[in-house]
Amino acid sequence: MTNADDLDALSSRELHDRAVHRALRHLDVGFLWQLLREIPAGEAAAGHPEAAGADAAHLSALISDALGSGEGDVADSLRPLYLTYLREHGAGRDAAASPGAGDPHAPGVPGGPGSPGSAG
Repeated sequence: MTNADDLDALSSRELHDRAVHRALRHLDVGFLWQLLREIPAGEAAAGHPEAAGADAAHLSALISDALGSGEGDVADSLRPLYLTYLREHGAGRDAAASPGAGDPHAPGVPGGPGSPGSAG
């Protein structure tokens, strides 16, 4: 379901989690790369210009930031990116109740890695 109102009602953290989870699940390197490129601008827009410079200089910091960019004012500044990505891929509010829903390989999913009784 791609109801724009449903996505708009989500918090920035929820949008981040859904967008990153979907990109990881579908191996959407293009979106992850776009997120990495936009994090410095998001940091600057959120009033963290020192972090923007450091992020632009260190790819490992960008990768870490991409997975954690769902927090606070940085997530808020990246909302348009998450909304556009989720809308383009039909990942509305009800598409997945939470990251990992419907993904048998997600940690904590019964039968998935880290679940009781699993070998992984």
